[in-house]
Amino acid sequence: MNRHPSGRLTSGKRALKDLLARPDNRVCADCGAPDPKWASSNIGVFICLKCSSVHRGLSMHISKVLSVTLDDWSDDQIDSMVEVGGNASANSIYEAYIPQGVSKPRPDAGPEARSQFIRSKYELQEFLKPSLRILSTASKNSFRSSMSTKSSESFRSSASSQQPEGMAEFIGTLKVKVLKGTNLAVRDMLSSDPYVVLKLGKQRVQTAVVKSNLNPVWNEELMLSIPQKYGPIKLEVYDYDTFSANDIMGEVEIDIQTMITSATAFGDVGAFEGMKIGRWLKSNDNELLEDSTVNIVDGKVKQLVSLKLQNVESGEILLELEWMPLDQ
Repeated sequence: MNRHPSGRLTSGKRALKDLLARPDNRVCADCGAPDPKWASSNIGVFICLKCSSVHRGLSMHISKVLSVTLDDWSDDQIDSMVEVGGNASANSIYEAYIPQGVSKPRPDAGPEARSQFIRSKYELQEFLKPSLRILSTASKNSFRSSMSTKSSESFRSSASSQQPEGMAEFIGTLKVKVLKGTNLAVRDMLSSDPYVVLKLGKQRVQTAVVKSNLNPVWNEELMLSIPQKYGPIKLEVYDYDTFSANDIMGEVEIDIQTMITSATAFGDVGAFEGMKIGRWLKSNDNELLEDSTVNIVDGKVKQLVSLKLQNVESGEILLELEWMPLDQ
C-alpha cells in the first residue's frame, strides 16, 4: 500500500479501505465467506483466502491477486478497483446468467467445487450474458459463443496477402493503429527503410514504407478480422530493399485476449465512459515495456501497447488497439 513517511494512509489506500467497507464487499465475491482480505485487482473483486488460491492458478492476465493489507498497491490498481465498484458491480456481469442447477460455492466448499465455479466464472466466462461469450485459444477449454457470423470491414493488405479464413465465424474487428517505432535496427549502410507487417491466421496487412528512418512515425490504421478462435497477433518489422529480399528488423507477439475479454464482458461500453476495464500486465512472459490498460474513450474500447522487438539488437514499437464489435 502507498503510505506517507509518517505511516499515515494515503488517499489511495483510504479509497480502497472505504470500498472494502461497503456491504457487498464485506463477503467474498465467489463464495460469500465473511471479511475477505484479498482482491483480484484487474477483475475488481474482493475474495477470501481459499478463493484467492484458485485465482492464483489462473493466468495473471485473467486475475492478479493482491493482499488488501500486506501487498503494495499501485495507484492504477486502486483506481481500477474503485472504478469497478467492487463485488456487486463485477458479479452483475460475471454472474449475469448462472445456469439452472449451478450454485455458487459456500464458504465451506471443497477445493474442487470452488475451483470449478471460479474457472467457469472468470476463465471460461460461462455465466456472462450468452451474447457476450467468446471463444479464445488462451482458454484451456472452448465455450459457446452466440455471436452471429458477419463479414468484417475490408482491410488494407499487400498484393500478396491472403483472404481471411474461409468459413470462420468472426466476433469483431480489431483496428491496429501503428503509431511509431523507436531505435530500430540498421539494415542498410547507415539507416533502414522500415515497414510493419501484422499477421493473424491467414490475414496479412502492412504499413507503408518510411524511407531512411530508425525512428519512423506511421500513424497508420490497419484492420484485422477476429475469429471466434483467435491467438496472438504476430508483428514483424522489415527493411524494404528494391533489388533484394527484405531484411527482418524484429518481431513480437500481441496478446489481444485482455482487450477482447474486457470489451465483451462490459457489453454496451457507452455506459462506462472514461473507465479502465482491463489491464495486460508486464511480465517475464511478454515483451511489454509497461503495463497496458484497456480504456473506454469516447464510447470506444482502446488500448495503448508499447512493445520491445525480439530477435533483433534494438527496437520498440508503439501501437493503439481499438475493438470494434460486429454490431458497431
